[in-house]
Amino acid sequence: MYFAKIMACAAAVLIAVPAAAEELRQGGKLLLTNGVTTIEGASGGGISTWALIAGNETTDGIGGSAHVSIVVLPDYDWQSHGAAIGLFDRVELSYARQNFNTRDIGAALGIGQDYVLRQDVFGAKVRLFGDAVYGSPWAPQVAVGVQHKRNLDGWVARAVGAKETEGTDFYVAATKLSLSTSILVGATARLTKANQNGLLGFGGDKGEDYSVQFEGTLGYQLSRRFVIGGEYRTKPDNLGVAREDDWFDLYAAYAITRNLTATAAYADLGSIATVPKQRGAFLSLQASF
Repeated sequence: MYFAKIMACAAAVLIAVPAAAEELRQGGKLLLTNGVTTIEGASGGGISTWALIAGNETTDGIGGSAHVSIVVLPDYDWQSHGAAIGLFDRVELSYARQNFNTRDIGAALGIGQDYVLRQDVFGAKVRLFGDAVYGSPWAPQVAVGVQHKRNLDGWVARAVGAKETEGTDFYVAATKLSLSTSILVGATARLTKANQNGLLGFGGDKGEDYSVQFEGTLGYQLSRRFVIGGEYRTKPDNLGVAREDDWFDLYAAYAITRNLTATAAYADLGSIATVPKQRGAFLSLQASF
């Protein structure tokens, strides 16, 4: 009898543990309210970071996402892949590897045909207060975050005049989706000294200190699965040999399923490494749970 009770208790535990784990993995967010993946790996839009937390989890669960993104420009190709973890819709941990192919411009600049500039971005974000979807129709969700960027081609960054090959960005973001109007609004203040997002190092002859830059987004939900909008991001201009312009995009994101989202955008990235008018297509696929 005693042995039978022990076996019954063990069976109950074996059943309960997977059930509890499954409960933690369950995603309860509305479609698209975990955002897509930014160029730096955090949850947000394509070029602006939002206060949303990665993954489909709610406050009772653990979620995450993985992404692959490309930007096809007239003279360059950019690619990113990475993953993020969302903990109880409160904390986000992310990683992204950025690869920037210089194509013919690499040969013209003396660094080699199709030379690829590489960078690792490690991020952390914490939601402070508010809810992007529920609660007050006016009070946004607010989060703070940090992104440490490690340039893997330091000799190129130094050659163009960068002061450092590693740097850390700090930001505060506010995001709100009004379900009654289907309008998404977001604003982010970023403290940074990154040149071309860090791919050309940090700081330069025109400025080596941190500066505050702005990221903004405005979107409209055509349906639960489909949102369109635009983003704008200001940039520091630290290098005398390579003017840096602000970025702008027009995007469309579609939730193919609860776990798969595709994003396409027209992106105007201005002048990059002495070459102006870098405008092209941004494409991204994100899997989330």
